[in-house]
Amino acid sequence: MADAERSHPGVERAERAAAMLAAAGMPRMPARVMMALVGSPDEGYSAADLAERLGVSPAAVSGAVRYLESMRMVHRLSRPGERIARFDLIDDGWRSMVISQSPMYGRLADDIDAIADDNADAPASVERARDIAGFLRYLEKRMPELVFEWQESTGRSPTP
Repeated sequence: MADAERSHPGVERAERAAAMLAAAGMPRMPARVMMALVGSPDEGYSAADLAERLGVSPAAVSGAVRYLESMRMVHRLSRPGERIARFDLIDDGWRSMVISQSPMYGRLADDIDAIADDNADAPASVERARDIAGFLRYLEKRMPELVFEWQESTGRSPTP
């Protein structure tokens, strides 16, 4: 077992998960920080802890944390008598992100429909665009419902 794996559980799997998020379009360093925080100790990680775990500079961690805070995925933990900021994932961050992104699907569908309207001379293209727009509207409607259904199935309080 490597030293990093011994002192920080799940390093290899966290890196693999971060690579998947990066391949899906998330910036690489925020993805790595977020996945490191999935396996953080209960007291969270300091910026120095994250830099050491990831083998990067504190500045890289700082930028990634700012990005994740803006997405409401990460928050600072304060502990009495400690001046060093610690970070951890927000408990309902994933659910909140899914819900907050759902209106984007409708706006995207509207733009795709407008593209189809402008391209009336290409019926195959119009049909494909309408199908994409319909799928996006379905996602817009269903994503918040799916989160609510999941919360009910696990006994969690619904996200406002």
